[in-house]
Amino acid sequence: MSPYSSLTLLLALIFLFISPSISTSRNLLDHHNVPNGFKVTLKHVDSGRNFTKFERLQRAMKRSGKRMERLYAMALAASDASMEAPIHAGNGEFLMELSIGTPPESYSAILDTGSDLIWTQCKPCKECFNQPTPIFDPKKSSSFSKMSCSSNLCGALPMSSCSNENCEYLYSYGDYSSTQGVMATETFTFGDVSVPKVGFGCGLENEGGGFNQGGGLVGLGRGPLSLVSQLDEPEFSYCLTSIDSSKTSTLLMGSSASGNKTQGDEIKTTPLIKNPSSPSFYYLSLEGITVGDTLLPIEKSTFALNKDGSGGMIIDSGTTITYIEESAFDLVKKEFIKQVKLPVDDSNQTGLDLCFTLPSGAQNVEVPKLVFHFNGADLDLPGDNYIIADSSGVACLAMGSSNGMSIFGNFQQQNLLVVHNLAKETISFVPKQCDKL
Repeated sequence: MSPYSSLTLLLALIFLFISPSISTSRNLLDHHNVPNGFKVTLKHVDSGRNFTKFERLQRAMKRSGKRMERLYAMALAASDASMEAPIHAGNGEFLMELSIGTPPESYSAILDTGSDLIWTQCKPCKECFNQPTPIFDPKKSSSFSKMSCSSNLCGALPMSSCSNENCEYLYSYGDYSSTQGVMATETFTFGDVSVPKVGFGCGLENEGGGFNQGGGLVGLGRGPLSLVSQLDEPEFSYCLTSIDSSKTSTLLMGSSASGNKTQGDEIKTTPLIKNPSSPSFYYLSLEGITVGDTLLPIEKSTFALNKDGSGGMIIDSGTTITYIEESAFDLVKKEFIKQVKLPVDDSNQTGLDLCFTLPSGAQNVEVPKLVFHFNGADLDLPGDNYIIADSSGVACLAMGSSNGMSIFGNFQQQNLLVVHNLAKETISFVPKQCDKL
């Protein structure tokens, strides 16, 4: 197998197209198992706006940089008993279409695999941000019910209080963003499937700049408050279309989560591991990285989980590019420079750490293969999932360096069905054309 992916530069377009070479908790409420599962549409927060592929990436990276800081703070804070207000990831890159209440009112919420709480803004709002859909009014729904302080979900909140026997919550996202209000149960509708008595936060005081693309947030983490745990579904998956696609992405829950696997699908499966300090995160065991045909000399301890909750690698839908420990990234960068026969662009105009100057009039550019060696799964990424080009004539590696935590981002997950099996505690990657699901 060739250690190179072939790139074809189409000069009439502003993008570089890379030819794919894929070889590539217990539930605390009543069980809400959905027998046939359901499918939900996901939309990128910048879709429908007039941005180039590269501009979308740059905007997403700004959001992701802040998110990475919060995720790392969460991992450390969770092991620090002196921290009073836990910090959560918040924000995200994809909006989930759903309805709430009886009769159902449609709205979009940010999908977040890095946190647990489901919440939306509610009337009467003391402090609310602008959202694209009407704010939910509990008085207009016959299925709305406030949650008692004695409920298990109220006890699972990181911060809660009791007022007139109703459970009140505060959920903070670390950049002065927060939601505060009353916990309740309500009927949520996903596609054509309605699920009664889903526990959620009815936010009466909400602030922060990262939420106004939607009307709230749906946590899909591993903790008891998340949608996955409340539904008691052993599997969910998502399939993310290319960052520049106008087509929607997909979330699959329950029996439909594995998609329509065919014999030709090359399925890569790796165990999920748990960080006791951050039990909501989906941690993977990254054991090494190959560039071209060179297995990089990365120290085995580089991606290990540490006792203080730092280290390790999480897979995250809300972080755009993959960030790896600086010592490992330096080796990746060095090897790409060695193998890519193009001059390095040192202008630092893109926001990415490594870019190459494309030759004028070039029709074909070769880049090394990039393989992530997870425990039991060698994920050979297609070129589109790690190289991006700009109309200014540069091609960049869509990765960055981090300290204290590594994150496998959504740019690297494009056109892969990412199946989370919580019963088996595994994640599987299945190559798919996500806009055709």
